[in-house]
This record gives sequence, C-alpha cells and structure tokens, in this order.
Amino acid sequence: MNYKKNLGLILIVLGALMLILSYFADLVDYNFYNVGALLIIIAGIVTHIVVTKRS
Repeated sequence: MNYKKNLGLILIVLGALMLILSYFADLVDYNFYNVGALLIIIAGIVTHIVVTKRS
C-alpha cells in the first residue's frame, strides 16, 4: 500500500483523534496538547496538498 499518498489524510485524522481524546481525558485546559494537535492537522493539510499536486 502506498502510504505516502495518504500521509496527509492520516495526519489529519490523527490530529482530530487527539482533539477528541483530549476532550474525554479532560485535557482541554492544556494548551500544549491542543496546539500540538492543531499543528499536526495543519501539517496534514499541507502534506496532502503537496503530495496531491506532485502526483
């Protein structure tokens, strides 16, 4: 399976899961966790755009 093509989508889903888990694990008040998830989502969006344009 070609994971390089789906890497952006995997990062977006990972960031979203981190945000969902932070809600249930009562980590919403910790900014470093939420900012980390946001950066992973943004990196996933940028990666998805770059990989899609190259292929």
